[in-house]
Amino acid sequence: MTTSSRPSAVLFDMDGTLLDSEKLWDIAVAEFTRSLGYDITPAQRETTLGNATGDALRKLFDFAQVPEPERDYAGAEQWVSNRVVELFDGGIPWQPGAREALDLLGAAEVPLVLVTNTIREVTEHALGTLGRDRFVATVCGDEIPTPKPAPDPYLRGAELAGFAPSDCVAVEDSPTGARSALVAGCTVLTVGPGPVLDGARHLGTLSGAGLADFVPLSRR
Repeated sequence: MTTSSRPSAVLFDMDGTLLDSEKLWDIAVAEFTRSLGYDITPAQRETTLGNATGDALRKLFDFAQVPEPERDYAGAEQWVSNRVVELFDGGIPWQPGAREALDLLGAAEVPLVLVTNTIREVTEHALGTLGRDRFVATVCGDEIPTPKPAPDPYLRGAELAGFAPSDCVAVEDSPTGARSALVAGCTVLTVGPGPVLDGARHLGTLSGAGLADFVPLSRR
């Protein structure tokens, strides 16, 4: 592969993309909403995937019909974060092909950046599974002005990688994240059961992905 046709940098989402951690978030979210006297439905939970913590909590409070004056966002965020950390520390499964994709790109000396809406406190525990040394930088949802679906996280990720967004590829599993990366100007690959957003290329899984799959549109 020539220099012009190799990836410049790849920006990875975390939950649901590299790690099969959404099932652990499911447990924490279900327990939290149950504490509000409400059982969240799978369809409602789906709408919170990829959301920033504050946006997800707002939806959970809405589902449970909690009056605005009674909503303790700070306390809810701390409770959910603490519970997720407990679950993460018990071990986080990888998504199919994710570890191999990171190894492949790392061996090719392609800079990797982790770009997640998850707050730093929780992300640090996940990095114990992912491996901090795989990434040249990490961008967390509580460290930028506006989280996904705004373009800020991916603009920052590209900046930290040292490339223009158009030279970067973002890998996502949710419409929220894919929209963030597309608006930032990245080439977007999606994984998961089905296409999540027009304009993104759907891989389905990272299993069997090669370097050519991570070449940005600007170099094709």
